[in-house]
Amino acid sequence: MSKTAVDTDVSLRDDKEESFIKDNGDSTLKTKGIPLSRKLCYAFGGMPYQMTSTAKGFFLQIFLLDVVQMETFHASLILFLGRAWDAITDPLVGYMVTKSGRTRIGKLMPWIVFSMPLGVLAYTMMWFMPQESMTPSFSFFWFFVWSCLFDAFMTSYHVPYSSLTMFLGGNQKDRDSATGYRMGMEMFATLAGATIQGQIVGVYHAKRAQVCSQLNNSQNVTSTLTDSLQNTRSAYVLAALVLGAFYFLCCVVLFLGVKEQLAPLSTLGRTRMPYLEGMKMVVGHTPYVKLVFGFLFTSLAFQMAQGNFALFCTHAAGLGAYFQHLVLILLTAATLAIPLWQNLLVRLGKKTTLFIGLSIYAPALVIIASIYSNLPLFIIMAIISGSSLSALYLLPWSMLPDVVDDFKVKNPTCTDLEPMFYSCYVFFNKFGGGLAVGISTLALHFAGYQPGACSHNPAVITVLRVLFAPVPIVLLIIGLVLFYFYPINKERLLQIQKELHKAEKEEGCQVMDAVRM
Repeated sequence: MSKTAVDTDVSLRDDKEESFIKDNGDSTLKTKGIPLSRKLCYAFGGMPYQMTSTAKGFFLQIFLLDVVQMETFHASLILFLGRAWDAITDPLVGYMVTKSGRTRIGKLMPWIVFSMPLGVLAYTMMWFMPQESMTPSFSFFWFFVWSCLFDAFMTSYHVPYSSLTMFLGGNQKDRDSATGYRMGMEMFATLAGATIQGQIVGVYHAKRAQVCSQLNNSQNVTSTLTDSLQNTRSAYVLAALVLGAFYFLCCVVLFLGVKEQLAPLSTLGRTRMPYLEGMKMVVGHTPYVKLVFGFLFTSLAFQMAQGNFALFCTHAAGLGAYFQHLVLILLTAATLAIPLWQNLLVRLGKKTTLFIGLSIYAPALVIIASIYSNLPLFIIMAIISGSSLSALYLLPWSMLPDVVDDFKVKNPTCTDLEPMFYSCYVFFNKFGGGLAVGISTLALHFAGYQPGACSHNPAVITVLRVLFAPVPIVLLIIGLVLFYFYPINKERLLQIQKELHKAEKEEGCQVMDAVRM
C-alpha cells in the first residue's frame, strides 16, 4: 500500500474515532450536533446561486428582448438551450465530484473554491454588450456562450455545495435545522439579488414605461428611449459586478467556516462505481424518483410564472413601473415565511406541510391573472405567492437527505454517491426551468411579440395571461399528485434513523477495533 493511501486510511480512522467515546468499557455512538456558526457559514454559501438565479429568472428574458433587442426566436434558443446545457452539466459534474479524491481541504470544497473566480467572470460578461450594435448572429453567439460558461462554473460550485448537506455532522434533525438556515439565507439571497438588480436597473425600466405612455410626440419619445437604453445597458453591467462581489464574499465565508464531516455509511472517498451503473442505482430508487418528479413539476410551475412576471406586469397588467417593487414584496414574504414552514414541518411532518404550502399558490395566480392595474390586490397576492414559494424552497430540499439516507440503509455497499443524488435533483429542476423560459419565449414569438415595442397585439397579451396562470396551475396539480405517492412519512423516517444509528455504531466498533490493532 502506498504512503498516500496509508495516510488517507489513518485520516479516515481518526475522523471516525472522533465520533466515538468510551463509556464503561463499551464503544457507543456519540451524537454531535452542528454548531450554530457552522450552520450560518454553510447557509452563506448558498447565497451566490440564488442571487444569480433570481437575477436571471426575473430579468434575463426582458434584458434580451427589450435591452439587447434580440429577436424572440434567438432569445428563446438562448434561454432554452442554455438551461438544457446547464441541466446536462449537473450529472456530469456530480459524477466527477464522486470520482474526485479527498484533499487537505476536503473532497467537495476544492470544487467550490476553484470554480468561484471563473463563475464571477462569466456572470459579468453575460450582462455585457461589447458593441452598441451587434449583428443577430454575433449577439446570439456572445450571450449564448457566456451563459453556458456561467452555468457550467456555477454547477461546479452548487453541486458540491448542496451535497455538503450530508457532511455537516449531526443527525437528521440537525441537518433539517441546517437546511432551514440554508433556505432562510437563500430566500434572503433571492430578495437581495432582486433588490440589487431591481434597484439598479428597475429605475430605467420604469422610465421606459413612463416614456412609452407619452406617445403623442414620437420624435422626442424615440430620442429619449435611445438615451435610456444606453443607461440601462450600463446599469445591467454594474448590477452584475455587485452580485459578483457578493459571490466572492460568500464563498470565502463558506470556506473559512465549514469543514467536511464524515457521515454514516459514507467515507468522502473516491467512488469506484462506473458512471452508468451509479446513475442506474440513483434513478432506480423509487422514493427518489417520486420526489424528483414532484419537485420537477412544482418547480416548473413556479419558474413558468417567475420567468414571465416582468413581461406580464409590463404588458398585460399595466404595472410595468412597479414590477421590481412587486418582486421585492414577493421575495420578502418568502423570506419571512421560512420559519413558519420550518415550525410546521416539525409539528405536522414534511409531506403535510408541503401540501399546505403549495396549495395556496394556485388561487393567487388566478386572481393576479384576472385583474388589471390593481396595485393593492397585486401586493396581497404577491405576499401569498411568496409564502408558497418559500415552501417550495424549504420542503423538497429537506426531504432529499431523507431519500439519500433511505438509499444508504437499503444499499449499504454503495457508498459516496451523494453528489450524484444532488446533481440529478438539480438537473431536473434546471431542465424544467429551461423548458419554462424556452417555451414561453417561443410562444411569444409565434404570438407576434415585437422586441422593444411599447404596446403589443391582443394575442401577445393572451399568451402572457395563459403562461402566467393556467399553465403553472396544471403543472402544480401534477406535482402535488406525485408528492402524494411519496413514500417516506414520519414512521418510515424514524425507522431509517434507527437503522443508520445501528449501522454507524457497528462501523464505529470496527474502527475502534482497527485502531487498537
